Amino acid sequence: MFPVSHKTVYVLDHSSYFAQPCGEKMNYDVYSRTKTPGVIPAAHINKPLWTCSVECLFEYMRIIFDIYPFNKLIRVVVSNKSLNSWAHKEMNMNQLAVGLANVGPPLSDSRESDDEEYSVIQGLSQAVEALCQTTPLQESYMNSPANERIPLVNNGRIICMTHMKSEAHVRSLEECVVDAVNQHNKLAEATDTLLPINKVEVIFMHITPVKEPSHIPAKPKREVSTEVISELHPTQSGSVLYHKMIGLVQKHYDLASTTVTGIPMKEEQNAQSSANYDVELLHASVVHSDAMRQNQAEPPEGTVIVPSPEGLPPTVTLKWCTPKSSVVELHHCTGTHRITPVDVNSRPSSCLTNFLLAGRAVMLEQPRKTGVKVISHMLASHGGEIFIHILPTSRSILEDPPSISEGCGGRVTDYRITDFGDFMKENRLAPAPPGLLPDPEAKPVQKAYDVLERASRFWPIVITETILGNLVSSISPLPALMVKEELSDSEVLECKKVIYSIVAMESKNEPLPVPAVGSRGKGPKREEQYRQLWGELESLVRSYSDTSEEHVKVLDCLLDCRKPAAPGEETHSSAARVADVKPTVEDCDESGQAEQSWKELDKFQKMTEREKQELRKTDKVSVPPPPKKTKTEDLLMRPGGQNLLSMWTSRMKTVHNKRHVEFAGRAENPNNLQAELYIHLKEEDMDSNRPPPDSKPPMQRGIKS
Repeated sequence: MFPVSHKTVYVLDHSSYFAQPCGEKMNYDVYSRTKTPGVIPAAHINKPLWTCSVECLFEYMRIIFDIYPFNKLIRVVVSNKSLNSWAHKEMNMNQLAVGLANVGPPLSDSRESDDEEYSVIQGLSQAVEALCQTTPLQESYMNSPANERIPLVNNGRIICMTHMKSEAHVRSLEECVVDAVNQHNKLAEATDTLLPINKVEVIFMHITPVKEPSHIPAKPKREVSTEVISELHPTQSGSVLYHKMIGLVQKHYDLASTTVTGIPMKEEQNAQSSANYDVELLHASVVHSDAMRQNQAEPPEGTVIVPSPEGLPPTVTLKWCTPKSSVVELHHCTGTHRITPVDVNSRPSSCLTNFLLAGRAVMLEQPRKTGVKVISHMLASHGGEIFIHILPTSRSILEDPPSISEGCGGRVTDYRITDFGDFMKENRLAPAPPGLLPDPEAKPVQKAYDVLERASRFWPIVITETILGNLVSSISPLPALMVKEELSDSEVLECKKVIYSIVAMESKNEPLPVPAVGSRGKGPKREEQYRQLWGELESLVRSYSDTSEEHVKVLDCLLDCRKPAAPGEETHSSAARVADVKPTVEDCDESGQAEQSWKELDKFQKMTEREKQELRKTDKVSVPPPPKKTKTEDLLMRPGGQNLLSMWTSRMKTVHNKRHVEFAGRAENPNNLQAELYIHLKEEDMDSNRPPPDSKPPMQRGIKS
């Protein structure tokens, strides 16, 4: 609840070292471009290190107070003197300016005793003491019942702007902070008015004049003790220090930068012409969260995120659009955040601020080389404060949800909306029963994910892209049974009956419910429709074939009943198709069902055309396949599964075998189609008038098969 950024203490070094010039010259005299003859411009001035440090402090505070006017508190300590408290009324830059004026600049000829009086060590001790004091928000939390449930955590940050002589000097300052934290924590435990410090970040700014090398290297953030984290930033004074502080304020308070480009503005010297200017703004980083995600997933065509040449965090460029003055023309927004310009005193920043405070609103679009214009943000003022508004780039959250008919690549109007609603109802989440909670192996939510994964392995979305999805009544309960982890023998038989029913439909040449796709003319042929149906059915069953052995049996039955593949079409083989088929009780049952089916087929062929049409509309009889063939058949030479011709040939053989006794010559010579006649005439001991008792009667004529 109380982050490190809630309390910040600035410690300024007031020693004589900061009285020397910073080394960066500044042009004090502002004159026109056309030089008047005889006018000598004023000499450049050189600000001291103390002035540069104070200016950076004020810029740091201005940015924070503009963006976070509440609960982001800053205190200033000049060596051994604190200039303000944690009260909200003292978070005022005018009061701090008066306090710094009373302190005065450091003297270059100060004595050693004065440097000891304004030693930075005393300022660090004073900063630790300030962090132990409570803020108004912390006091209200301590008096609330929430403090009993969640104890208050006191965190803070110390920024020390000083000059160090060596690395040993850095370690001594760190030890000073650690000792001060330990001592004040002991005092805070003995009283109710102070808070112990749980975590404090100390940032040392080692400042040197411009073009003067620093002999102390930078040190990243590291843990000095359990409560103290330290880091060191060596930097030069002047503009380098200013850019360094801008980068730190973005890092400390999670800020981001936006550069508004293409702002039309009249020239200062020539009012007849205008030029385009850029203004950089600071705000909370959440403003560009959508743009950052889009840039990471798929970088846009235009350059949105631009690195900073000064080493600052990258900035997001947005183009100026036509301003709006009517509230009716404004768009819905998903969030608003305060902004502040980086260079508040520049002419473009001042003109933009005055333009927005006058009640105008400015749209900002993302720069793109091609495509439609995308307006992602808007600048407007409310109550004398300027805000940046986040606009939804796709659809507004306040609008109605998009139509299901608007899909990728055009309008799609034949989604399986009703079936998908049933699918969602079947896979909805529900509270886990008490029996599943103690199971440590798998969580209930993980089991729900597994069920959803199995149910969605094969689920066509568009009606015109599937035939199987339109045969729900004919293929039920095959899809529901295949989703299960285990199948019983009765469930396997139910799945096979569904496959046999499709075989019967194909044998009767029944039409399939193929929806119209909107194009005129003849649709696909009946044979192609059934080929697509068998392909979808195989995809459905094959996607679950690795679940259990029972699922493999269903797949083998499907492959046996499927028609031979078309030329060029890939065929799938199974181990069950080339293995020996042993007769079982189930095979006998299927044989009986096959005889019954053939009787119905004979009855169907004797019907008239009108009776056949009536039967096709009403009859949905399941027709199982013929009995399995014996082991003597060459299964590897089959072109595919059972077809109508092979089934008819097998039936005719069975019927003829039952009606008459096979001719002896054909039975004794199965491979030779010619039978030898009068084989007993050549025997010498045969009686010409009387045939032998055990022989067959003589044949009267030759028979050739």
